[in-house]
Amino acid sequence: MQTTNCCKGGILSSMIQDPSKFGAVFQMSTSAATNESGFHMPENFTIGVPGYTCAKPVQVAPSKYSSDGGRRWTQALGSWNVTCMYSQFLASTSPKCCVSLSAFYNSTIVPCPKCSCSCQGLPGAKCVKFGETPSLLRQIKDLNRESPSFVRCSQHMCPIRVHWHVKQSYTHYWRVKITVNNLNILKNYSQWNLVALHPNLKSLIQVFSFNYEPLNQYGQINDTGMFWGIEYYNDMLLQEGESGNVQTEMLLLKDPDMFTFREGWGFPRRILFNGDECVMPPPDQYPRLPNTAQLGAQLSFSTILFLLWLLILCAE
Repeated sequence: MQTTNCCKGGILSSMIQDPSKFGAVFQMSTSAATNESGFHMPENFTIGVPGYTCAKPVQVAPSKYSSDGGRRWTQALGSWNVTCMYSQFLASTSPKCCVSLSAFYNSTIVPCPKCSCSCQGLPGAKCVKFGETPSLLRQIKDLNRESPSFVRCSQHMCPIRVHWHVKQSYTHYWRVKITVNNLNILKNYSQWNLVALHPNLKSLIQVFSFNYEPLNQYGQINDTGMFWGIEYYNDMLLQEGESGNVQTEMLLLKDPDMFTFREGWGFPRRILFNGDECVMPPPDQYPRLPNTAQLGAQLSFSTILFLLWLLILCAE
């Protein structure tokens, strides 16, 4: 039975992204029991989405809900809570996203690790090479049926790639650019979200083009934050193509107690997309600062050559 606050178009937002859309309500009518003890709470609850496991119903204090347009409150005869937990490993045997890295001080772009989500040629690995998309789309005839998962062929074979770029360094600030690419040929991501873990997020000054909210604040610890799109602007991550990406830049204050570009400190510790943790490159592959010893040696050698050249000119 349709009731108030029932229908969300099949999509529930996270509580942080939109408090008005993180819950849905439905009503079910059953035959009346002859007495209160004759009622048996249904069991074996499931959401019907891969990765979720629901516990048994637990009776709690009777809930109250408004009726007559909010003019009065009605107390339920009984209330039960059913808690469902999500597991990334139950939802999928392989990851769904990966992270690539780059920095202004190093020309190396560290790609997603090879076979992060799958490998080309493995059973069940479906990817589309450039030029094959039109013939693939012609296979989709039932618009009401969920589209199969096809990603653009790559070394990592992930439907989502997150790129973290240390863009610029100022006297007191530094700038990071984050780009999320959708490599899924047939799937859009509505009301997507991205969670990043980095110790300098506690000194975040400004985020451009995305919404942002810190998470898990405990005392002075504030190293985790959630990013999501701005409504009607970039809250829909479109399928693979020229428009299949969203990006933002953020400005952070250089915390004198911890800030450094050495040893890959400027890169995130963890990245999650839509609740699934992304595969990070190994730390020993992170873009490094130039070796000052090598630069010094090159400079000294150049200086010696210049002095010898001057001596030759003077001798002539």
